[in-house]
Amino acid sequence: MRILDWYIIRHFLSTFFLMVALFCVVAVVFDVAENLERLIDNEAPWGQVFGEYYLSFCLALGNMLSAFIVFLTILLFTSRLAQRSEIIAVLAGGVSFQRLMRPYLVASTLLVAGSLVLSHFILPHSNQRKMDFEVQYIHKEFHIAEQHLYREVQPGTIVYLRSVNAGRQVGYRFVLEQWEGDRMVEKWTASKAKWLPDKQTWRVSNLRRRRWDAADVEQFEKIAVLDTALAMRISDFGQRNQAMSTLDRGALRAAIDREKAKGSGAERFLQLERHTRTSNAFAIYVMTLIGVSVASRKQRGGTGIHLLIGVLIGFIYIFSAKLMSVSATHAGVPPGVAAWTPNVLFSLLGAWLYRRAPK
Repeated sequence: MRILDWYIIRHFLSTFFLMVALFCVVAVVFDVAENLERLIDNEAPWGQVFGEYYLSFCLALGNMLSAFIVFLTILLFTSRLAQRSEIIAVLAGGVSFQRLMRPYLVASTLLVAGSLVLSHFILPHSNQRKMDFEVQYIHKEFHIAEQHLYREVQPGTIVYLRSVNAGRQVGYRFVLEQWEGDRMVEKWTASKAKWLPDKQTWRVSNLRRRRWDAADVEQFEKIAVLDTALAMRISDFGQRNQAMSTLDRGALRAAIDREKAKGSGAERFLQLERHTRTSNAFAIYVMTLIGVSVASRKQRGGTGIHLLIGVLIGFIYIFSAKLMSVSATHAGVPPGVAAWTPNVLFSLLGAWLYRRAPK
């Protein structure tokens, strides 16, 4: 490591953390403006607001935007070096472009390692505290928009609900089917089923129960109200969107296996979350390669042109990542492919720009 290396690393990291702080300040200001009335009405303690909620908020935001902020950081200070002809002087002094990339990669490696630790070990617990705060003081109710919900609550037992009101903890048009092999042995239909958290049971209303014995003789009965213990809860049919981000690595793997067993299809969201935690961190390398290749060239228009190019590339990357995530959850694209495709495509762009960079 030489003086030049330390110079670039120091400017890289200092500019990065400064930009993260600026992004967080702006985001916090807008979030406070949006939620101030709810915080006051619900008497949220301000110590928890800033010491717990917004600290977790900033950690999550900074990690989510880390690759984009790295890109802007490199464009900002590397473009200034190029406009002052410092890059030209370094290359003319016998330092190869590959050697010039070394301090950028060292700094990026530190950020990638930090992002991986945050994503897999720190943020799940931090997001849990943030979500608990939101449930208590900001967003007390949540709505399950999905309809026609099927769940295999235990082997051979399949439950259907047309819709669920999470606030009232009620499921409508309840159907339960009990199978033994390829033969249905019992079927329940009811107008609604309400979860009773104090008793840990379900109250089924207007129940019609059919049973078939080994000779396929049907038994039918009507029951006005029945309290029954079923191996399911309201959370099995829907959770807050942030709930996935509160699962650490072990809990995430267990949740994927559990949802696969239920046949709910929600494991695709969980698998995408698992892959995205890692792919977002490695996107820092991709943005570093593109950023240095673009900003190291001195050109008319200076830093402004570089920033314009950077913002366009950054938004295209974010759009492609969002497009692939939607494809993974709704179009059948494997979650791993969806999470890593933007990195692969932009790595190819980075390699092309690297070959065209001034040597």
